[in-house]
Amino acid sequence: MDNPVDHPLDLGFVNYVQHPSDKDYVVFRYTDVKRATDFRAALIEAKITFEEGEGEMRTKKAFLFGVHKRDYKKAQALNYKVEGENKKFIIPNKYIRSFIVIFGLSVLTFVLVGHCKSNGLHP
Repeated sequence: MDNPVDHPLDLGFVNYVQHPSDKDYVVFRYTDVKRATDFRAALIEAKITFEEGEGEMRTKKAFLFGVHKRDYKKAQALNYKVEGENKKFIIPNKYIRSFIVIFGLSVLTFVLVGHCKSNGLHP
């Protein structure tokens, strides 16, 4: 494999991998400039030593940050914080999101009531 950081079976669940050549480092990768900038600022503010670079991921430019394993837990917490601050809703319209939740709960209620009635569990 030419680029272990860009693994072909990467499903995108996490944005970090073990460094391909130095097992004492973890590489965090971002394809979004804002997230990369926020992560860099968070690492600097937390006084975590890191190495920075750029690479190509399929069709996108990736910003890479190498962090030593001893700082992994702190960097992981910062990574989650940056991802949380920059996340986007799957369904951006709040009314549609609310409708889907209410509809789902209604269907679940009907299913439970129907199940209880068919098994003779109703009062």
